[in-house]
Amino acid sequence: MVVWRFLLAIGLPMLAQSWVPVESGTTANLRGVSVSGNAVWVSGEKGTVLRRGVVGGAWLSVSPKGVADLDFRNIEATAEGTAYVMSSGQGPQSRIYKTTDGGASWMLLATNLEPKGFWDCMGFWDATHGIIIGDPVDGRFTIMTTSDGATWQKVKGPSANKEEGAFAASGSCVFTRGTREAWFGTGGVGGARVFHSEDGGQTWSVAKTPMRHDSTSAGIFSLAFEDALHGIAVGGDYMKADESVGNVAITEDGGHTWFAPNGMPPRGYRSAISGGIATGPSGIDQSKDRGRSWTKVVDQGCNAVHDGWAVGSNGRILMLRADILL
Repeated sequence: MVVWRFLLAIGLPMLAQSWVPVESGTTANLRGVSVSGNAVWVSGEKGTVLRRGVVGGAWLSVSPKGVADLDFRNIEATAEGTAYVMSSGQGPQSRIYKTTDGGASWMLLATNLEPKGFWDCMGFWDATHGIIIGDPVDGRFTIMTTSDGATWQKVKGPSANKEEGAFAASGSCVFTRGTREAWFGTGGVGGARVFHSEDGGQTWSVAKTPMRHDSTSAGIFSLAFEDALHGIAVGGDYMKADESVGNVAITEDGGHTWFAPNGMPPRGYRSAISGGIATGPSGIDQSKDRGRSWTKVVDQGCNAVHDGWAVGSNGRILMLRADILL
């Protein structure tokens, strides 16, 4: 508000923001989106990977070869021409690929060799240090890390409760910060917990949250932190997508404790959050008070959101645009 008054005082136009559709050229269900430099990357089912410039241009199909049977739930761009894309699925359907030339070529870095394993999400601290979170195998969450951006090592994951897992809805069930800090959220009847690591995934503490976890389809689906202390978890029950009960929790102490806000919650199940913007089947909601209250900004449903871009089913892509108010 202070900025707007200043602009009016000196006679400059004000800016408003709106979400506008961008033609994607695909009908695939899109699940992942990432922005780095002047490049926007999106990913989804049927091995779909698209890239274009932030300021314009056509979407280019830059999928790895021979991956039409994979569901790319997560894409992470770490430089304008460098990106990692991860598929989610049972056993070897979970894989991670990397490109360093804008998608012209891809390297298969790792394939899930656990028949019961299922990779859910990944995050990166920088271009070469990253982490993958997977569902529990033999009672422990699957944790894999890389320190060179190429080789991935499995480390001992934290113990899981009975009927606890993670969700791969948007590839954002893990959030990385700084050089070694990470949080990931869980779901299922034994879930709705947040795990926290300060040493790159080697050891973990855990905290309960007030998020709903009354079924296998309910829990935490996405996390985002503004700084070392303030974070938001969103989710709910994707089988009861219109219900807003237990779909958001916030922390003000770095994830040691979580509480449900008293203000208006997001409208139903939410699969992703980024920068105070949460998305789900009923559209996009925004919070300007660190998750305490939410307002509707878009009615079009989306699966994932990052840095002013949102993606969803049937090839939907939305871009956050600044409009001049004279």
